[in-house]
Amino acid sequence: MNYLLLILFGFLPSIIWLLFYLRKDAHPEPKTMVLKVFFFGMLIAFPAAFIEIMLFKGLGLLHFSPLLIAGLNMFVAVAFVEEFMKYAVIKQKVIRNKEFDEPVDAMIYMIIVALGFAAVENLLILFPLSEFFEIFTISGIRFVGATFLHALCSAMVGYFIALWFFRKKSFGLVIFGLLMAVMCHGLYNFSIMVIDNGFKFVVPALILVCLAFFVSWAFLDLKKN
Repeated sequence: MNYLLLILFGFLPSIIWLLFYLRKDAHPEPKTMVLKVFFFGMLIAFPAAFIEIMLFKGLGLLHFSPLLIAGLNMFVAVAFVEEFMKYAVIKQKVIRNKEFDEPVDAMIYMIIVALGFAAVENLLILFPLSEFFEIFTISGIRFVGATFLHALCSAMVGYFIALWFFRKKSFGLVIFGLLMAVMCHGLYNFSIMVIDNGFKFVVPALILVCLAFFVSWAFLDLKKN
């Protein structure tokens, strides 16, 4: 399989959602900032993956039930690590930047870093594949699934960052937003990886729908400011 094609299908889900959400910003961010934050999102995927692997190994040594280990893996090793790492990029690279000048920017930049992260995640999943149909199918599934989830969870965190930073609310809201993102992300992964009945795909679908409605409302709320 042509590597350029693999890269295309790895990035395409992120690019489509990126173009969609950038339209939500009435005052578009500089292209250099968009690329910079997207790149940092890609970059943190590698240390995140390393931390996840180490946690998988560590949690595997615990004498807990397989179900509890699976839950810890999904909620702590994956969801918490990834959501915190995405937030850390915004905290370190964006919040004090002069371009971070209106409430909606918090959601936009969190989405950008999330989609950079998701692009690398997609590439890592697609690279072992060789059949075009398989690559096309998995890329499509991740477009409406995992990539969308990354954008929505990070957008939710971005909303609470905006409440804290621009509306001078308690920083506890940021912690709350992170915990909610971890819960949604973890439950999504847990239901797909562990549940083996009719709720295997019902739960993830409900999570995506609820998050999508919340994020749409959150954009409208921040634009009132």
